[in-house]
Amino acid sequence: MFVDDVTLEVTAGRGGAGAASFRREKFVPQGGPDGGDGGRGGDVRVVADPHLTSLQAYEAIHQVRAGDGRGGAGSRKHGAAGADRRLAVPVGTVVSDAADGSTLGDLDRPGAVVTVARGGRGGRGNVAFATAVQRAPRMRELGEPGEARSVRLELKVIAEIGLVGLPNSGKSTLLAAWTGAHPKIGDYPFTTLSPNLGVAELTPGRAILVADVPGLVEGAHAGAGLGIAFLRHLERTRALVQLVDATQGPDSVLTAVRTVAAELSAHSPELGAKPRLLALNKIDVVPARDLSRLHRALVRAFPEAPAAHRVSARTGAGCAELLAAAGAAATAAGATVGPAASRAPGAGPAPLGPAAHGRTRRLVRRAAVSDADPGFRLYLGPPARGAAAAVAHTDQGYVVLDPALVRLVAMTDLDDPEGTLRLQRRFRRAGVEAELGRLGALPGDEVRVGDQVFTYVPDPPDAGDR
Repeated sequence: MFVDDVTLEVTAGRGGAGAASFRREKFVPQGGPDGGDGGRGGDVRVVADPHLTSLQAYEAIHQVRAGDGRGGAGSRKHGAAGADRRLAVPVGTVVSDAADGSTLGDLDRPGAVVTVARGGRGGRGNVAFATAVQRAPRMRELGEPGEARSVRLELKVIAEIGLVGLPNSGKSTLLAAWTGAHPKIGDYPFTTLSPNLGVAELTPGRAILVADVPGLVEGAHAGAGLGIAFLRHLERTRALVQLVDATQGPDSVLTAVRTVAAELSAHSPELGAKPRLLALNKIDVVPARDLSRLHRALVRAFPEAPAAHRVSARTGAGCAELLAAAGAAATAAGATVGPAASRAPGAGPAPLGPAAHGRTRRLVRRAAVSDADPGFRLYLGPPARGAAAAVAHTDQGYVVLDPALVRLVAMTDLDDPEGTLRLQRRFRRAGVEAELGRLGALPGDEVRVGDQVFTYVPDPPDAGDR
């Protein structure tokens, strides 16, 4: 089964937690901290494999996850890195972000790799927090969460010449005549249900790749027929050969030419502007007088177009000349036009303006065990001058959007007082308190920072800067 478009939820591995440990050896009093760092989380990568031709392996897979990093240990032992997850796809696969459509990578050559989700870094052990003043820190960091996103894998066949036309115009038969391929051929519309590829020899030592896609019908670019699923496979070609059934008469031939041209242009202006040769097929069953009349009709309707080639894909008449002309057009067109769109930088939250100085506020972490154990209190002093934190008021309460603060909270052990104080200082410098006051936060309002929920509690009137 040919599958050329799938969407996956990918999650990179979380970094391992750092260790809070102290050296304990005989005859070594006060050995000091020796907690090692956690290992990084594994990445999720997509790699182009020349041996694959379809994305069928991922049709039934909806989620992909890389390995988590291992935690650090005493004796300055660092945790092992998490295992990377490699997704093998056919050459020609375009990887994009399913949320915003931005292109993450165009795997147009064997071995091309794009990292779609990066693993989180490992947390630091307490060795990293030792200073001349604080010689025995108990603080450590948790591992950073890995990136998570929804990615779309879209296969676009790589070929130099593309065969287009209405259903049952003889494209598959022409491909067989040119390349010796053996696609399914039948005397009924939509015989071809998936793209077929073949290698045609132009001259000794010079070969060219030809793609035959299912027949187009009017409205294919909007979902009619089978064309919508396969128009993308023509985007990488250098030249197109439009095959028309000459047995249908002048009116039907003119309609077929206009229909295919309109569908190509409607799909994308670049596709509509590609060099395109016209070939009248099945001339072995059309009288010479009718062919002459058909040729005159084409010249009147399309005076700027080159003369149509007359071929019989079944008998091979005119096929060699058409292949030579198509090869020349592809060579003249040069390399495939249309580089992959560069990935648009993620638009972060808009600044909320300068932070206003106000009285001291504090955030109290919501109790996780019982009312008797309310957890810690996070005191936030006045912000640094000129600082402005990204805080927004949503239906779910107040949300801190600054990625650095979200990452810091995720890596902080909130049950560790030292880690809490460090978090307090970072929030103070970032101006979170001032932004909450400016946005009108009231006592009891929820403040979300990543996956953590805090409750906003004002200081007593006589409280100083704690």
